[in-house]
Amino acid sequence: MLYGIIPLSFSNLKSIEQIDLSLNSLAGQIPVFFANMGYLQQLDLSMNYFKGPIPTGGIFQNHSAVNLAGNEELCAIATTTTLYQFPVCTTISPVGSKKNALLLVKVIPPIAVALISLACFLVNLLNRRQAEAAPCYKETMNKISYGDIVKATNWLSPVSKICSSRTASIYIGRFEFDTDLVAIKLFHLQENGARDSFVTECEVLRNTRHRNLVKAVTVCSTVDLENNEFKAIVFDFMANGSLDMWVHPKLHHTSPKRVLSLGQRLRIAMDVALALDYMHNQLTPPLIHCDLKPGNVLLDYDMTARVGDFGSARFLSSVPGSPEDLVGVEGTIGYIAPEYCMGYKVSAGCDVYGFGVLLLEMLTGRRPTDAMFTDGLSLHKLVSSAFPGRLGEVLDPHLSHEQQLACDRVFMRRYMVHLVEVALLCSMESPKDRPGMGEVCARILSIKEAFFELC
Repeated sequence: MLYGIIPLSFSNLKSIEQIDLSLNSLAGQIPVFFANMGYLQQLDLSMNYFKGPIPTGGIFQNHSAVNLAGNEELCAIATTTTLYQFPVCTTISPVGSKKNALLLVKVIPPIAVALISLACFLVNLLNRRQAEAAPCYKETMNKISYGDIVKATNWLSPVSKICSSRTASIYIGRFEFDTDLVAIKLFHLQENGARDSFVTECEVLRNTRHRNLVKAVTVCSTVDLENNEFKAIVFDFMANGSLDMWVHPKLHHTSPKRVLSLGQRLRIAMDVALALDYMHNQLTPPLIHCDLKPGNVLLDYDMTARVGDFGSARFLSSVPGSPEDLVGVEGTIGYIAPEYCMGYKVSAGCDVYGFGVLLLEMLTGRRPTDAMFTDGLSLHKLVSSAFPGRLGEVLDPHLSHEQQLACDRVFMRRYMVHLVEVALLCSMESPKDRPGMGEVCARILSIKEAFFELC
């Protein structure tokens, strides 16, 4: 939750050995005083908004001791390009004479002040107008029109459509002013609840920031060519699709790009657990997703999992018995916690149950709505009946055919039992028997660290 620049007072930490400022909103240049901290052994500034040249000397000479990932506007000077995979900083030609230098000193400050004042005025004016036009619009976002979206999706071509639900359709596209692909979610406003889903999703995206949640590029709230209301949200395109496509490729009429390895499944489980822990325990008020399932877990180009689709999400009210906390949650059959059928209020236990089912599905390759689950049999009961001695009978058969050799065999014997145990605990029928996401994260992290230490 930190933002702004790192204060100069940090330079007084002469004897500090480790600094972790990752996953914040820190900006500006990386202070050069870090290079002068003689005892500093680890520095993590990843997933912030730092820009400009990376300092040289000191700890920055040891690439493995510094984590700068996720700061896209950083650059490296010539002496550090071999250590950091960032573009080389552009250099400015020196002023040819003292006369020119003196002229710059005299002229630049007044111009800079004038430009900054004008920029501040324009930004404030633009912010006021945008706040009136679109409450979830951010000043850092590109403003797009209905025409931009139509062009980006090849006139809303069915070929560009990725998927569709009752309340929205998602298209892949590219804007004329950008080179990156985007996913454009168009809301079916004629359907009951679609407008509320748009407002809810905007509110969630405006108030959250986490590496394992989907990121919005911009939003469009306007009218189409027939003067009908039009609402859309533009997201970063997730190159590897949804988790559902990887777990059930045949149901999507596709062949798998490759089978998810055990290590990848473990990383995905950790990513989703971290997202839920952030939503439940690090936001005020807590945020409940209410519709967690593999189709709402998206995979980035590096297979990092990001939770998306917050149209059914709820911020828990701080007022006990508030109407916002009452039942009425829209979800998906098979992933909805059973207590909601008995009139329970919305709670974090809803997401914990959905996570447990998702984890069981990812490990077995079976949906909770599989045709085999009749007469009281469920995915939870199927796995529970085989736990722990006969797990091999119910796990995804692709796991036994992977060519991971010793690592997979050892993981099956030593760690798979523990991972399945977490999934079974999370999907317990009674909410009081389920752990919180903080405990779930700790358990999965322990399994993950042990696995990757061995393999």
